[in-house]
Amino acid sequence: MAQYEVDGDGFLKDPDIWNATVAETFAQEDGISELTEDHWKVIDVIREHYLENGNAPMVRKICKSTGLKLKDIYDLFPLGPARGACRVAGLPKPDGCV
Repeated sequence: MAQYEVDGDGFLKDPDIWNATVAETFAQEDGISELTEDHWKVIDVIREHYLENGNAPMVRKICKSTGLKLKDIYDLFPLGPARGACRVAGLPKPDGCV
């Protein structure tokens, strides 16, 4: 498995090196065996928002943009939208994320 420079919480130190392989590696580390179409919908919304705004989107925006319910996002990313989905999407650790 490839190694990436991460902070103490496992988030990429350099979000610019993110790619699909990084996402798959982080997902596997988080216990997600395969990234499905719904996983990629969430990842794409998070990445797009981050690239446009420099931060992670609110969970409400992720739900609205993907058509998924909050429960669905937790089913997809057991560590949650911030700790799980944002990490897999290659973002730095979101503010307020513990």
